[in-house]
Amino acid sequence: MNQHTTPRNGTTVRRSRITAVTAGLVAVAALAVPAAEADQPGTYSAARLAAAGAAVLEADVAGTAWNTDPATGRVVVTADSTVTPADIAKIKESAGADAGALRIERTPGKLTKLISGGDAVHASSWRCSLGFNVRSGSTYYFLTAGHCTDGAGTWWSDSARTTVLGTTTGSSFPTNDYGIVRYTNASVTKSGTVGSQDITSAADATVGMSVTRRGSTTGTHSGTVTALNAAVNYGGGDIVLGLIRTNVCAEPGDSGGPLYAGTRAIGLTSGGSGNCSSGGTTFFQPVTEALSAYGVSVF
Repeated sequence: MNQHTTPRNGTTVRRSRITAVTAGLVAVAALAVPAAEADQPGTYSAARLAAAGAAVLEADVAGTAWNTDPATGRVVVTADSTVTPADIAKIKESAGADAGALRIERTPGKLTKLISGGDAVHASSWRCSLGFNVRSGSTYYFLTAGHCTDGAGTWWSDSARTTVLGTTTGSSFPTNDYGIVRYTNASVTKSGTVGSQDITSAADATVGMSVTRRGSTTGTHSGTVTALNAAVNYGGGDIVLGLIRTNVCAEPGDSGGPLYAGTRAIGLTSGGSGNCSSGGTTFFQPVTEALSAYGVSVF
């Protein structure tokens, strides 16, 4: 399903940097707690939940995603079909005394970055979905996923690659998952809409928010935001932090596509599991972070 998973130069350095930052949090987990505490809901402090989450990151098991659930006081670890019992044991061992703070959930399919060959916006060897058209003054761009722009130069609007759209001018992946392409073709219409929906502003997601996603493979689907600040390990050193978790379905080729709530831009499709026949879990890069990074705005 994934045609673009080879680690890029610098991935190992970025992973090491993430691990180094979280090392201090992992140390917090060394504090012993009574055995009974592991079975008591709501007994883990924010610092210890952070330590448990850092331990999942340290375990480095591909096919996992995790986020803190304030309602239950647990770190929810979502494991796809490739994660073995031995992998789960590795995660719990990494968490040590805070293993009781983890709640393991299974999701069907495989967590992947959702790109494939086909239609929509095309790089030289893969396709993704255009997220939001944005601008800075009179210069126009579009946002998409960073794993789409990573290693991509020119973008085309057709699979035959005859109509040029523009050139990648910024890319952030892994850790983040956003990129920006500057339009170089003046004849291409730059619309501030997603389909027929006008987008007039950008906003941060909230848990329970009703959202809609649009992608070049599966079209338009809706659902709700189920968690914030989630992390996903796609494998090969591709770990992305700070994502929006939803129950909206998506499939390969939908990567980079827009997540929105009415007229508000919310996110960019990063990846997930499942499909739009059986459902699944999909993660999105908050769009406000990308807008701030590149100094652009929706219109």
